Amino acid sequence: MTGTQPKLLGKLLIDTAMGNFLGDKRIRLLEAIDRIGSISQAAKAVPMSYKAAWDAVDDMNNVAPEPLVYRSAGGPNGGGTELTAFGKRLIAFYRALEKESQLALEKLTRSLNQSGEADAADFQQILRKISMKTSARNQFAGPVASLKEGVVDVEVSIQLDPQLMLTAIVTRESAESLGLAPGKDVLAFVKASSIVLVVEDDGHDTRISARNRFKGTVARIHTGPVNSEVTLDLPGGRHVLTAVVTDDSVKRLGLAVGQPVTAVFKAPSVFLVATD
Repeated sequence: MTGTQPKLLGKLLIDTAMGNFLGDKRIRLLEAIDRIGSISQAAKAVPMSYKAAWDAVDDMNNVAPEPLVYRSAGGPNGGGTELTAFGKRLIAFYRALEKESQLALEKLTRSLNQSGEADAADFQQILRKISMKTSARNQFAGPVASLKEGVVDVEVSIQLDPQLMLTAIVTRESAESLGLAPGKDVLAFVKASSIVLVVEDDGHDTRISARNRFKGTVARIHTGPVNSEVTLDLPGGRHVLTAVVTDDSVKRLGLAVGQPVTAVFKAPSVFLVATD
């Protein structure tokens, strides 16, 4: 008696102008938020940690063309959370695409098994390896606003929204290989450890050489044994920026939720990925 023929089972990961960040687990988180109205309870339903759920919502809101989730912090249950109309449409699109994708995989499985040229299990091993992951905590998406070419490097300005402009510096070779041009959509990544937090003194403007300087408000502080993760709400109400600083720095700066803080990071610390 022969065993059951192997079957391709895929997990859909959408790669669009928003980036290849939207998969099954985050879709299930959005569905739970829509159903329950609480990010803490939605995290338990997935399941995932409360912090991971907040991080996922921040990442999705950062790079989506419209907000997916509206949040209100505070209260013993972590505040209220509501899915936007765009978020609901995105879930419906994902689930429909997932169904069609699985039908295509089933058709491919039948074809492979009938041909005998390759086993579906071989393709499963290949498909597991085809994914891009990044250790950068901060991910943004937007069109290139302008390019300033130098002899070796190119300064790239990216419009995150009307109030936020991010600047990266890449080599001319990298700019050419990415096909960078005004209007081209790109993803921008910034490691949380590359960000320095500054508390302005009595409204005086601190002079810093770093090209990127974002003023925001402390939304959350996650303390650890040595370092703390500080998340800022940025102007415009959609984007957030997360920095990792020492616990001593949090105490020394007197950081607290609701406090105005400026996040600065150098343009060379931003790395870019073309979305098409």
